[in-house]
Amino acid sequence: MEFPYRFGIEEEFFLTDRATRRIISKAPGGFFRDCRGRFGDGVSHELLQSQVELVSPVLDSQQDGREHLRRSRATLADVAARHGMAVLAAGTHPMASWRAQRATGKPRYLDLMDDFQIVAQRNLLCGLHVHVGLPEGIDRIDVMNRLMHWLPLLLALSASSPFWARQASGLMSYRQAAYDEWPRTGIPDYFPNERSYRAFVDFFVQSGAFKSEASIWWAIRPSGRYPTLELRIADACPDIETVLCVAGLFRAMVRHVAENDAHGLKRNEMTRLVNEENRWRAKRYGTEATLIDQEGRRVMTVAESLDALERLVAPSADALGCLPAFDRARAIVRDGGSALQQMRLYADRLASGDTRHGALVAVTDMLLAQTAG
Repeated sequence: MEFPYRFGIEEEFFLTDRATRRIISKAPGGFFRDCRGRFGDGVSHELLQSQVELVSPVLDSQQDGREHLRRSRATLADVAARHGMAVLAAGTHPMASWRAQRATGKPRYLDLMDDFQIVAQRNLLCGLHVHVGLPEGIDRIDVMNRLMHWLPLLLALSASSPFWARQASGLMSYRQAAYDEWPRTGIPDYFPNERSYRAFVDFFVQSGAFKSEASIWWAIRPSGRYPTLELRIADACPDIETVLCVAGLFRAMVRHVAENDAHGLKRNEMTRLVNEENRWRAKRYGTEATLIDQEGRRVMTVAESLDALERLVAPSADALGCLPAFDRARAIVRDGGSALQQMRLYADRLASGDTRHGALVAVTDMLLAQTAG
């Protein structure tokens, strides 16, 4: 039987006051207790009380993912509504102010606050994480190295964070810019194999530099808990179909690289720098970015990069039932993606005479509606 490349999805959400549309600073008493009653271990706290994370079970197919996301989002929205809140999925919240936030009172999060100070206080960011399982005996670091150059494309498609501190940032993924304040983020350094990566982790843990492998927050990493690669570069996505698009493209990439030993082996001293430059272009311009093709020594539009990816991984996408992800990705490019849609609405409201506050409320309402489906 062909290996299924099963997957899991972790979605982070902002808790939003239904009346003011502003992010809450303190979770209402009983909210997380009620979430535990509905989700069990499928829900978790985040660093700040204004956020919540939903963790899927292991999923077999894109349709399984769709059904789970619809059900879990609806359940979370119901619990939140009982406490006077709504939930919003985006990389940043248009109405949020980081200065008003409170940390979750758990030892791990309080340690992070103490260690990272203002960097942790400013971590008012929500991401989408996708885990994809690999067959036994496949070196996850080798696969990670060889698909790394496609990560900026996934960021461009998912970019949903143009606002910060209640103003337009000028970036399509300000979340990625803010995340750069943290250590051990961005594009990973090159490790030849999982053994060398393990030596790196062991050295830093044994030296006391950080407590565990969980302190590595790269754009992609091998999971320390599961036999998976974990995609972390994507912004949280308001729309479920965009979540499934990112997950489907990532699954196809992983399968293609794992089953084609020759793919992505060419690299030199510029490779990581090119990948980081492309990450900058994606976080600055989103779907309107141009991305550098190192081998071709040229720049490509996001649409051209998407076409190149499809030509490469279409057999794997077809085998996994992920081909519709390319249709969805083309629609995202055509419509401009979440960040550009937010900025268009914001500009339209200002042009019509609305106040900046009113325009932000309109954008927040759009994101709330999209999150609710």
